[in-house]
Amino acid sequence: MSVLVDKADLSLKYTAHYTQVKEQLFEGSSEILNAQRTKAFQDFVMQGIPTRKNENYKYTNLNPSFLPNFNFVHEKEERKADFSEVFRCDVPQLNTNLALVFNGWFYKNENEKGDLPEGVILDSLASIAKEKPELLEKYASIAKTDEDPLVALNTAYAKDGFFLYVPKNVVVESPIQVINLLQNEKDTFTTQRNFILVEEGAKVQVLLCDHTLNLNQYLSNSVTEIFAEDKSELEFYTLQNQHNRATNLNSIFIEQQKDSRVTTHTATLHGGLIRNNLKFILNGENAEANMFGMAFMDKKQHVDNFTEIIHAKPHCQSNQVYKNVLDESSSGAFSGRIHVVRDAQKTNAFQRNNNLLLTDEANMQTKPQLIIDADDVKCSHGATVGQIDEEALFYLRARGINEDKARLMMMNAFAHEVVKEIKLEALRDRIDELVDKRLQGEVARCHDCAYNCDC
Repeated sequence: MSVLVDKADLSLKYTAHYTQVKEQLFEGSSEILNAQRTKAFQDFVMQGIPTRKNENYKYTNLNPSFLPNFNFVHEKEERKADFSEVFRCDVPQLNTNLALVFNGWFYKNENEKGDLPEGVILDSLASIAKEKPELLEKYASIAKTDEDPLVALNTAYAKDGFFLYVPKNVVVESPIQVINLLQNEKDTFTTQRNFILVEEGAKVQVLLCDHTLNLNQYLSNSVTEIFAEDKSELEFYTLQNQHNRATNLNSIFIEQQKDSRVTTHTATLHGGLIRNNLKFILNGENAEANMFGMAFMDKKQHVDNFTEIIHAKPHCQSNQVYKNVLDESSSGAFSGRIHVVRDAQKTNAFQRNNNLLLTDEANMQTKPQLIIDADDVKCSHGATVGQIDEEALFYLRARGINEDKARLMMMNAFAHEVVKEIKLEALRDRIDELVDKRLQGEVARCHDCAYNCDC
């Protein structure tokens, strides 16, 4: 059931809390983070928590997620992280450099040296902002607080997250895996700010895994800024696997320079309400962006993927493929916006969103958009929403395959187009396994993550 609350009243709770903890937020934080805090708060006051009247959030009701009286995590908990006990998404064949973010705060792996090449930094954003501000200060923020109230709220509250720096021409052979855990004795609101810089000619693969470890209610508001310089390559994987009482607000902003290549994969296997904002700015010629996403939802779960790609320079290419499988009373939304600016000639931009509804109660909203201000381009978009092809199902059953098995085969084939784009073989095999379990109605969870199938 939808909960209708006056936008101003609901936002007031978060503005009042900011006023109460303002000194705590500024105290001990870096000048770089603090410099944005006041304006971000003012921008949030002006915009408030986004409602359906906000065109970019018209398919997602965030009011119920912001209603609880959350415990806010503004200070790092003093604890020793035992990395030998931290699971790696049950991908034993995947050899990764491991880092942990716990309730929005980064914990370094002190016990394991790892095999990061010389010069590569994987650390706390709060620490780097204080100790090595030169790695941050020359990069203007691409997460604009006056364009999105969730970004404004994040920037006002943010104190930590993970920081990754890959210097010029360095190739990181082993993937970097960031385990993002939520666990508290109370219902909890967390804020996380991440920063990735991949310098000229550098190459790296990053895997971010989102998990919940108990059944309390969580609201996580995360912002990640990524800068890919000339001729760099980044593969960025996100595995979302949280319980039904978790709300995951995840915003990623990526700026690419000349001849760079960035590929993102978002696999949503479980979660109560998930909103993924993904914005690319192709700011150098011959840049290439590839965006893949898949979601498998049931019960009353909701997933909303909002993508925007700005072709700001000529001779760039972008590809988007997003697929959803929605069961029971779950719902989904996809808004994909491609903007080719006036001088971005010779642009190739392609977008596709396909959705499979397994019940009459499942609901999907899709809105592909093209804004083309150049005249020498190749651009296309398309979207489909439908149920399993009964003729294809009959074809399989006529060959001795029972109905349940035939449906599973067709759903797996539907999802595999996205899964096969995962370049990490061990991760691809594991995702294939998790997807198969999810489609069979089993809870898709890693290791000992908490889940709740009934809420």
